[in-house]
Amino acid sequence: MGLLSIIRKIKRKEKEMRILMVGLDNSGKTTIVTKINGEDTSIISPTLGFNIKTISYQKYTLNIWDVGGQKTIRSYWRNYFEQTDGLVWVVDSSDRRRLYDCKYELDNLLKEERLSGSSLLIFANKQDIQGSLSPDEIAEVLELDGMDKSRHWRIVGCSAYAGTGLLEGFDWMVRDIGSRIYVLD
Repeated sequence: MGLLSIIRKIKRKEKEMRILMVGLDNSGKTTIVTKINGEDTSIISPTLGFNIKTISYQKYTLNIWDVGGQKTIRSYWRNYFEQTDGLVWVVDSSDRRRLYDCKYELDNLLKEERLSGSSLLIFANKQDIQGSLSPDEIAEVLELDGMDKSRHWRIVGCSAYAGTGLLEGFDWMVRDIGSRIYVLD
C-alpha cells in the first residue's frame, strides 16, 4: 500500500476536505472565511501570504486555505494546489474594471492538472453594492458555460459582509465533494 493510499484512507476516516480559496485582491476571501466561522468581520486587512482556517461544517472538517490575491503573490498560488478537494474562486461583482483580469487568472487556474478533479465554487461577492453585476452576468464574462463538462462547478451570488449566499455556496461544495470522495457514507 502506497503512501497516497494511506493518506486517502486517513482522510476518509476523518472526513476532511481541503478547500483552496483564491481570487483577485480585495474580492472578499478573508471576509467570507471569517463570516462563515462566525467571527467579527469589522476589522479585516489584506492577506499577505495565506491564512488557514479549520472549520467544522455539517459532518466534515474543512481546512480552508485563504491565499492573498495581490498580483505579486499570484505566481505562488501553485504552491497550494496539492490535494485540493474544492476551489473557491471569489469575484468582486462591483469591480467591472478588473473582470477580465479575473477571467484570465481563473482560466490559468483551471488549466492546472493538480486542480482538475476539484469542485469549483464561484462566489459572485459584493451583491449588496449597488451596480454590482449579477451572477449570470459574471458567468457570461468568465465564459463558464464553455468550461470542460467534467468539471463540477456552481456560481452563487453572495455578500460576505452580510453573510447572504455563503451557506448556499458551501452547502453545494460540501455535498459535491462528499459525493465524490465519501461515496460509501
